[in-house]
Amino acid sequence: MVKQISLDAWQIQHLTELLRKASLVVAKTNSPIILYRQTLEEEGDSYEEIVCTLTQDHIIEQLVTSGGVLPPTFHEQFVFSIDEYPEKLIRKSRDRFLQIVSLLENQLK
Repeated sequence: MVKQISLDAWQIQHLTELLRKASLVVAKTNSPIILYRQTLEEEGDSYEEIVCTLTQDHIIEQLVTSGGVLPPTFHEQFVFSIDEYPEKLIRKSRDRFLQIVSLLENQLK
Protein backbone atom coordinates (compact mmCIF):
# COMPACT_ATOMS: atom_id res chain seq x y z
CA MET A 1 0.00 0.00 0.00
CA VAL A 2 2.84 2.40 0.76
CA LYS A 3 4.23 1.95 -2.77
CA GLN A 4 0.85 2.86 -4.29
CA ILE A 5 0.63 6.03 -2.22
CA SER A 6 4.15 6.98 -3.31
CA LEU A 7 3.32 6.32 -6.96
CA ASP A 8 0.16 8.43 -6.72
CA ALA A 9 2.12 11.25 -5.09
CA TRP A 10 4.76 11.11 -7.83
CA GLN A 11 2.10 11.12 -10.58
CA ILE A 12 0.35 14.12 -8.98
CA GLN A 13 3.66 15.97 -8.70
CA HIS A 14 4.57 15.10 -12.30
CA LEU A 15 1.25 16.38 -13.69
CA THR A 16 1.52 19.54 -11.56
CA GLU A 17 4.94 20.24 -13.07
CA LEU A 18 3.64 19.61 -16.59
CA LEU A 19 0.69 21.95 -16.00
CA ARG A 20 3.02 24.68 -14.71
CA LYS A 21 5.29 24.36 -17.77
CA ALA A 22 2.27 24.36 -20.09
CA SER A 23 0.85 27.43 -18.35
CA LEU A 24 4.07 29.28 -19.25
CA VAL A 25 3.45 28.34 -22.89
CA VAL A 26 -0.11 29.64 -22.56
CA ALA A 27 1.23 32.91 -21.13
CA LYS A 28 3.65 33.32 -24.05
CA THR A 29 1.19 32.40 -26.80
CA ASN A 30 -1.87 33.94 -25.14
CA SER A 31 -3.80 30.87 -26.30
CA PRO A 32 -5.30 28.32 -23.86
CA ILE A 33 -4.61 24.60 -24.20
CA ILE A 34 -7.56 22.23 -24.43
CA LEU A 35 -6.75 19.32 -22.11
CA TYR A 36 -9.76 17.24 -23.15
CA ARG A 37 -13.25 17.31 -24.63
CA GLN A 38 -15.85 14.74 -23.69
CA THR A 39 -19.15 14.53 -25.54
CA LEU A 40 -21.91 13.61 -23.11
CA GLU A 41 -24.94 13.68 -25.38
CA GLU A 42 -25.63 14.16 -29.07
CA GLU A 43 -28.96 14.78 -30.71
CA GLY A 44 -29.03 15.72 -34.37
CA ASP A 45 -26.66 18.62 -34.91
CA SER A 46 -26.60 19.68 -31.25
CA TYR A 47 -24.47 18.22 -28.48
CA GLU A 48 -23.51 18.59 -24.86
CA GLU A 49 -19.87 18.26 -23.89
CA ILE A 50 -17.35 18.93 -21.18
CA VAL A 51 -14.43 21.08 -22.29
CA CYS A 52 -11.39 21.26 -20.01
CA THR A 53 -8.99 24.12 -20.71
CA LEU A 54 -5.66 25.19 -19.24
CA THR A 55 -5.28 28.94 -18.93
CA GLN A 56 -2.31 30.84 -17.56
CA ASP A 57 -3.10 30.12 -13.90
CA HIS A 58 -6.14 27.83 -13.82
CA ILE A 59 -7.83 24.76 -15.23
CA ILE A 60 -11.43 25.38 -16.29
CA GLU A 61 -14.00 22.61 -16.83
CA GLN A 62 -17.14 23.77 -18.62
CA LEU A 63 -20.35 21.98 -19.49
CA VAL A 64 -21.31 23.37 -22.90
CA THR A 65 -24.39 22.82 -25.07
CA SER A 66 -24.14 23.93 -28.70
CA GLY A 67 -24.73 23.04 -32.32
CA GLY A 68 -27.59 23.30 -34.75
CA VAL A 69 -29.72 26.36 -34.06
CA LEU A 70 -28.59 26.51 -30.43
CA PRO A 71 -26.12 29.23 -29.49
CA PRO A 72 -23.36 27.89 -27.22
CA THR A 73 -24.59 27.80 -23.63
CA PHE A 74 -22.42 27.22 -20.56
CA HIS A 75 -24.37 25.30 -17.91
CA GLU A 76 -21.59 24.69 -15.39
CA GLN A 77 -18.11 26.00 -14.91
CA PHE A 78 -15.53 24.75 -12.43
CA VAL A 79 -12.25 26.59 -11.91
CA PHE A 80 -9.27 24.84 -10.29
CA SER A 81 -5.80 26.05 -9.44
CA ILE A 82 -2.90 24.23 -11.07
CA ASP A 83 -1.90 22.82 -7.68
CA GLU A 84 -5.30 21.40 -6.73
CA TYR A 85 -6.41 19.96 -10.09
CA PRO A 86 -4.12 16.88 -10.39
CA GLU A 87 -5.25 15.47 -7.03
CA LYS A 88 -8.93 15.95 -7.86
CA LEU A 89 -8.43 14.45 -11.32
CA ILE A 90 -6.61 11.31 -10.14
CA ARG A 91 -9.50 10.57 -7.76
CA LYS A 92 -12.06 11.25 -10.48
CA SER A 93 -10.53 9.35 -13.43
CA ARG A 94 -7.13 7.66 -13.69
CA ASP A 95 -7.62 7.16 -17.43
CA ARG A 96 -8.24 10.87 -18.02
CA PHE A 97 -5.30 11.68 -15.71
CA LEU A 98 -2.96 9.56 -17.84
CA GLN A 99 -4.46 10.99 -21.03
CA ILE A 100 -3.66 14.55 -19.93
CA VAL A 101 -0.13 13.57 -18.82
CA SER A 102 0.48 12.04 -22.25
CA LEU A 103 -0.94 15.07 -24.06
CA LEU A 104 1.23 17.53 -22.12
CA GLU A 105 4.37 15.41 -22.41
CA ASN A 106 3.92 15.34 -26.20
CA GLN A 107 3.20 19.07 -26.46
CA LEU A 108 6.12 20.09 -24.26
CA LYS A 109 8.80 18.08 -26.11
